[in-house]
Amino acid sequence: MNQNPIIFCGAGPGDPELITVKGQKALEAAQLVVYAGSLVPSQLLAWAPGARTVDSSGLTLEQIVDLMADAHAKGRRIVRLHTGDPSLYGAIAEQIRALEARNIPCTIIPGVTAAFAAAAALGLEYTIPELCQSLILTRAAGRTPVPQAEALEKLAAHKASMAIYLSAGLKDKVAEILKQSYGPDAPCAVVYRASWPDERIIRTTCARLADQITKAGITRHALIVVSPALGRIEDKKSRLYARSFSHGFRKRACAKEIE
Repeated sequence: MNQNPIIFCGAGPGDPELITVKGQKALEAAQLVVYAGSLVPSQLLAWAPGARTVDSSGLTLEQIVDLMADAHAKGRRIVRLHTGDPSLYGAIAEQIRALEARNIPCTIIPGVTAAFAAAAALGLEYTIPELCQSLILTRAAGRTPVPQAEALEKLAAHKASMAIYLSAGLKDKVAEILKQSYGPDAPCAVVYRASWPDERIIRTTCARLADQITKAGITRHALIVVSPALGRIEDKKSRLYARSFSHGFRKRACAKEIE
């Protein structure tokens, strides 16, 4: 009996080198890799030179599960490769439930999600002391609904840093909500295909967001970021490295010690 679990692995946001070391090792050992071809760059498959690779973008849930279950029954080592981090908009729960119903073990290797690749591209810290200390990862309601308690306008009312996935096609709706909550002149950004070779960054305001997305011709594969941290933050500093702040690893500094 095959004791190897099916590995659900985060591929990262696009750059093949942003997969984790653990994920790379899993691919190197894999005999079957089932990957989301519409989102996972083919270059990542170079880490699995000895594996059969199957693009799942044209398959149904039942076909994907049957494919993996059949390979598992034959003793194969299987990696299910998802873009970004598989826990976020990865549709892994339904796959794992179906596999576990067949007594097939599963495990998950986390990955780098687009929100963090976008922050790196923007040179952004989402959590600036005394300015914003929370990051909301969400999406706008479209063909896939969201719970009413998580409607974008309710989350935007917090005025926290927010990374909005899968919503470039709803730019007018998103822009209006952000304009009402953060203000028309509040800074925001769009990062298209973060970490890919054709990555594009648009820095704009909530009032101009929809027009800028239209002008750029972006309809998908983009993350919308809004955050007070995109504005002027020169006067906001962490206490962690402040001279007057002591903690378990450093005593409060005095002028004589620094000299």
